[in-house]
Parts: sequence; structure tokens; C-alpha cells
Amino acid sequence: MMKAEYTKQEMIRLCHSGLDSRSLRVELLKRLRMVIPFDYVYFSTTDPATQLSTSSVLLEEPPSWCMSVFLENEFLQADFNKFSEMLRNQESAAVLSQSTRHEMHRSQRYRDMLTPLGMGDELRAIFVTDAACWGTLCLHREQAESGYTAAEAAYLAQLTPHIAEGLRKALLPGDSAMKKVPNEPGVLILTDDLSIVAATPAAEHWLTELREAERADRHALPLPVRSVVAKLKAIESGMASGSTPKVRLHTRSGHWLVLYVSRLSNSAQITVIFEIAQPADIAPLMMQAYQLTKREGEITQCVLLGWSTTEIGARLHISSNTVQDHLKAIFDKVDVSSRGELAARIFTQQYQPHFQAIHPGRS
Repeated sequence: MMKAEYTKQEMIRLCHSGLDSRSLRVELLKRLRMVIPFDYVYFSTTDPATQLSTSSVLLEEPPSWCMSVFLENEFLQADFNKFSEMLRNQESAAVLSQSTRHEMHRSQRYRDMLTPLGMGDELRAIFVTDAACWGTLCLHREQAESGYTAAEAAYLAQLTPHIAEGLRKALLPGDSAMKKVPNEPGVLILTDDLSIVAATPAAEHWLTELREAERADRHALPLPVRSVVAKLKAIESGMASGSTPKVRLHTRSGHWLVLYVSRLSNSAQITVIFEIAQPADIAPLMMQAYQLTKREGEITQCVLLGWSTTEIGARLHISSNTVQDHLKAIFDKVDVSSRGELAARIFTQQYQPHFQAIHPGRS
């Protein structure tokens, strides 16, 4: 019991240590394994707006078919403890054996994926702050081992808000310089079974970078691509609503990237577009990452445009004193002391020319 409590406190400290997302997840898994043993793991980050996966940590590389079955189950099949349902039900951790009343064969995921892998029980968690999900976790045990207990699920549930904080903070802008990347959009053409038909040089660049970030096979499709295509198929099948699926992610080169997907007219082929994110794509995510309120986000946008206190107050129909009160709260959350520092922290060189093009005036 003392070891479990010590490990929990150590993991909480890690969540607030400022580690990058991958390093944080790797270190957390090392410690979590001491308390909750597992044989297979899937630890993802997600875009909080779409719940699509943006990166994964897998301590052991699964068979090539595994991720396709996993995503098909999550997006296209009814099953127990799906991440979307856990978020909707505000359930931070769930055990498959308990949810199926110890009849795990009732789960299609168990039949189609876990059994062929030689796995038995599954413990899932989602990492949520302020209704925004920043990541997901699956822990699997081999069939010969005992199932997960309610106590283990409760232990993990206690950690989920702290892990959510760590994943959220890992998205905050850092001081590292951004590397040069293609200026033009990348276009990737896939068949329905996700075989690559064609890719522009820009798409090849992003595929290589995303594969390296995941430390995956150089021929494998990166998880964000697979996720956004799975969402498209879910919409087409009526399992999900929406129009053009997209996912935002932060790349190792320091850039924010947006992936869009659509199906070519009268064709079985699928098009994936890679684009450097525009300010309108990333601003809501940054507001969430800094935990700014809607009003604080509006004022931050005005500050980034160079508006004065009087202009902000007139535009938002609030007094100058109220603007100053909000600015103080914003400075505290972003850990800056002036408008210039705020702009430097959020308004990076990547977005400045785009932002001025979108908001040329103050009308």
C-alpha cells in the first residue's frame, strides 16, 4: 500500500514537471506498471475538439493488422467501454471484464483483437479536464493472468485528472525553434483498405515525420491518418455525425498541422490533405490548453491583434476596468507579465502572417 501511494505521488509530480508528451507518457507507464501490471499498452494523445488520436506510445509494436481492427471497433462497431461513451458518461476508468459481467466474449474487440493477441482483460482510461479529453489509455493483460480489479481501476481513476493536466501542458508553446517544412499542402491518395496510391512530396515529408515521431515502421500509416480516415468511414456508415473530418496535431518540427479527409467523387479512393494550421484552427486549442474562459479567449485574440484596452472594451461592450481584470487573469494563467510577453508566448512566428491576413483591420 505504501509503495502504491509513493508511486502515485511520483506520477503526479511527473505530470506537473513540464515533460514533453511522449517522454511524459513513457515515464508514467514505467511507474504505473509497478502498481498495475500490464503486457500490452496503447497510450494516445487526442485532439480535444474531435477526439481523434494524434500520437501513440506503444511499448511493444503490435502486429500490422491490430491498429486497423482497433480503430474499426472504436468508430464502426458497438462495444463495451468505447472512449466516446466513457467521455459521454464521465467515466474516467473502466474494466472490460466488469462491464461484460465477466463474459468478455460478448465484446467484439475481445473476440477480434484481444483473443488473437493472446490478451485477456482490458483496463481503459480517458484523461479529461474541463470536459476536454487530452488522451486515452488501454492496458491489456495476457489471458493466463488474472483480470483487472475494481481497486486497480479506482487507483488509475485517481490519476486521470493529473495525467490530463500533464498532456494539456505538453501542448503549450515552448522556446524551441521550428524547423523548415513544406509551404504547400500535402496530398495523399489511399484505397479503401488504406493502401497508398499516390503522395505528393509534401505529404511524403509529413508521413515521414509522423512515423518517426511514433517510432513506427516506415511503411505504416501514422495513427492520425488512420484516425481521421476511420472517422470518415464512421460518418459514411451513419455511426457518427459531421461532414469533413479533421484532426489537429503538434509535430516534432514544432509546427501545428491539420489533416483533412474526404472521398473522391464516384470513387473508392480517399484523399488526405496535410496543411500547416491556420490561426483559426489553433486558437481554440490554445485557449483550452491555457484553460482560458470564453471571455479571456476573446480578449487574448484582441491583444494579439494589437488592440488597446479602450478598443477591446468597446468591441466586447465591457468597461476598461473589466478588461484589465481579465488581462490580469490571463497573464496569471499564461505565466506572463505583459501584453508583449503574452503575444510572444502564443502569437508565434508560424501564425503571425496568417493572422494579419485573416484580421487586417479592427472593425
